Amino acid sequence: MAETLPPDRNKNAGKKRGGKSGKVADFRYKRPPQSDSRNPGGREPRAKGAGGDPRRGARVANKAAVTRAQPDLADITAFKGPANGEAYAALDLGTNNCRLLIARPSGRDFTVIDAFSRVVKLGEGLATSGRLSDAAMERTLGALTICADKLQRRNVRLARSVATEACRRASNGHEFIERVRRETGIALDIISAEEEARLAVLGCHILLESGNGPAVIFDIGGGSTELVLVEPDARSRVPRILDWQSVPWGVVSLTDTVGRGEDSEAARIARFARMRKLVADSFAPFAARVADTARHPDIRLLGTSGTVTTLASLYLELPSYDRKAVDGLIVPASEMRGISERLSVMTPFERATLPCIGQDRADLVVAGCAILEAILDLWPARRLGVADRGIREGILRSIMAAERQSEQTLKALIRQRSTKPTGGLVR
Repeated sequence: MAETLPPDRNKNAGKKRGGKSGKVADFRYKRPPQSDSRNPGGREPRAKGAGGDPRRGARVANKAAVTRAQPDLADITAFKGPANGEAYAALDLGTNNCRLLIARPSGRDFTVIDAFSRVVKLGEGLATSGRLSDAAMERTLGALTICADKLQRRNVRLARSVATEACRRASNGHEFIERVRRETGIALDIISAEEEARLAVLGCHILLESGNGPAVIFDIGGGSTELVLVEPDARSRVPRILDWQSVPWGVVSLTDTVGRGEDSEAARIARFARMRKLVADSFAPFAARVADTARHPDIRLLGTSGTVTTLASLYLELPSYDRKAVDGLIVPASEMRGISERLSVMTPFERATLPCIGQDRADLVVAGCAILEAILDLWPARRLGVADRGIREGILRSIMAAERQSEQTLKALIRQRSTKPTGGLVR
């Protein structure tokens, strides 16, 4: 699979609000130390005013992230790559979902050995309050505690855990990140919007419909939507990124901003129209930049998000969600528009009774439909590719690519040292 990463032209994009982007933590998660009389449960004393349930401090041993450094030259002969049975992990904490993927290398690809996904609604109310609510943080900590336990049990060697728009925007986002580290041992990295887009491309680009024309890959999240214009790159399996844009409209932020007034069909139609306008206005700069490219006769489109997988499930009339049926599906764009328009005029109860939507998505799927239609307006591809993969897979591929590169570099150093008559390597 992918061996190189698409360029991240603005590497400082996430530093102002989100700290460093791109770190990979070397986690060897361990159980909390045995309790003693002075410090029951091995807890770290809670800082004053930290809030929350003090019992949660004993969940997982506190462990700061350790950035992997290049090994000392004296240790290069000992480098043998991942030990047998060790795994890699990727955790994506979004505005609406918490998702974990644990995998082992399999050639140049990987085999998933464990996964977890839960709707946590971390960004609920953020659009109006500017803060992560106590209830949302508690829900999220509960999910992250499960993730930490899985990381311990699965012998994870390398993990990267990222947080996206909710933590980027919230005034207490960094405070929450520190609380997560303290109470679960998971060190979340608040990544920039550009890094988020880059990882999404890396994770799902292999599902792009075949062709030589330009393509747009998009990710409709809970708090933001990323659009990336790409073209084939003859030198790499990963397409070349030509342009991108992130807007602060996801299914949660758009729903919270517009409101949930759906008392009549007229109100639902007006609400949907307002959603579409807000999103289209935000997309306008990107739409103007890609207008000429969009006239190419062979444009392609690929989406990764709960919105597109849900609509694809409805298109297939699945009685329950089936990832194998949805991931990699190519759907006529007109069919997706038709499903979107029908959902937009349904009552919340009617949407909740549909297979693959349920109560969790019933109040958010309309916002996703509005975002999708705005994307189809600016990039009128005839077909839409559907991906049930994205940031987590992108993280795993980037970790494994970096490991392979490190191994190749170390092998070259070993060869270089072995050819030196005396004195070893010159520093």
